[in-house]
Amino acid sequence: MYKLAVGLEVHAELKTNSKMFCSCKNDPNETRPNFNICEVCTAQPGTLPAANEEAVKKVIKTGLALHCKIATESKFDRKNYFYPDIPKGYQISQYDQPLCEGGYLVIDGHKIGITRIHLEEDTGSSIHPEGADYSLVNFNRAGVPLMELVTEPDITSGKEASDFAKELQLIFKYLEVSDADMEKGLMRVEVNISVSKTKKLGTKVEIKNLNSFRVVARAIDFEIARQTELLESGGVVVQETRGWNDKKEITFSQREKESAHDYRYFPEPDLPPLHFEKEYITGIESEIPELPEQKRVRFEKEYALEKSQVEVFVNQKELSEYFEKVVSELQAWLIAEKVKSSKDLYKLVSNYLISDLQGLLGGKEFFEKDCKITPENFGEFVKMIHRQEINSKTAKTVLLEMFNTGVEPSNIVESNNWGQMKDNGQLEKIITDVIAKNPKAVADYKGGNTNVIQFLSGQVMGATRGTANPATVQEILKKLI
Repeated sequence: MYKLAVGLEVHAELKTNSKMFCSCKNDPNETRPNFNICEVCTAQPGTLPAANEEAVKKVIKTGLALHCKIATESKFDRKNYFYPDIPKGYQISQYDQPLCEGGYLVIDGHKIGITRIHLEEDTGSSIHPEGADYSLVNFNRAGVPLMELVTEPDITSGKEASDFAKELQLIFKYLEVSDADMEKGLMRVEVNISVSKTKKLGTKVEIKNLNSFRVVARAIDFEIARQTELLESGGVVVQETRGWNDKKEITFSQREKESAHDYRYFPEPDLPPLHFEKEYITGIESEIPELPEQKRVRFEKEYALEKSQVEVFVNQKELSEYFEKVVSELQAWLIAEKVKSSKDLYKLVSNYLISDLQGLLGGKEFFEKDCKITPENFGEFVKMIHRQEINSKTAKTVLLEMFNTGVEPSNIVESNNWGQMKDNGQLEKIITDVIAKNPKAVADYKGGNTNVIQFLSGQVMGATRGTANPATVQEILKKLI
């Protein structure tokens, strides 16, 4: 039986106005190369760094949300290594006094330890034009504040690692510390994996720069199989850094893995140590909002929604906020009308938001500022369905019109004469006429073919232009036949 140890290193670019040690704009969407740069972030001689306090606060806020111990004393260190896109020849990072230590995150009941969260500066980016014998360097990213989170080797599978990274991304977004968009490189995951036949940890292999949750899971599962097969055949696992080939879905060797002493860490002489008073930490803690897991528990308890629906709302923060605004619009009406089935109404709101409105968005993420339907109008729309003023078929047409125009639902229904037919005397006349025109279907129904009722209902709905209540139609049909 092999002992498996998997740990993650998660890097997230912080959402700040300026870079970590200079006043250059921190803009991940800037497409002009070497535009947001200055003497400091390109390491011109004689320049000095100044730490970005907002970046420090965002790391502390993340640590508090993840149950970490926050340092009262911290400092920055120089991590020495040479890449073409590190202009100084070293990176300002943190070594032995990180801002946060000893936290955890629970995934499906399994507590995964967080060793540390520290703050550093990002590198520039190298561009390798296809077919060219040269590379280009873009320093726009150089000096951007970068948070690094390191877990304990508690992860047991590729899926669990992927789920951990997904939940972490959600937490970053809820805290508004990082947009954490993996496609844009704002969040990157590196994996450390070892496999051993004994209780001792095996030789650690690192897989760098994994840029999607799917890739994180597949790279880990592949590497577990590769190391196990190697040990089974009598081979030796080498401590190294490996990359991921997405087309072949395999890892490949890049270089031998450096150890901490290879980086020759020493305290950054140009930046003073950091000291944090208890009141400072408490002030940051007071800014922490409701987090994803808290929202899951509350939505299930307060609104009695299905777990799948709750998960949609947790993953789409703006949609969940819109849902609660609609619910708020319904609260006073629920009391005034003495509606007892409030949970059914919440489910109705949830169904139309998740199934119908999301369908109209065509897979795009919901943003209230771009939605023409106000929470007030959506609440009125739900009331009309609940009061049976419109049936489910008409409701979809009304919602489409609201989505395209932003017009109030009552105006749409009134101007198109789409209100649900309430006069059962009139409805019975229409149904009697449908029965008279379809003797064969009536005979089939009487002969035991109960499915025919659907055909007859369709004929009635067509004659009433969809304004009849389908359940009432079937009830009267059965009575008259």
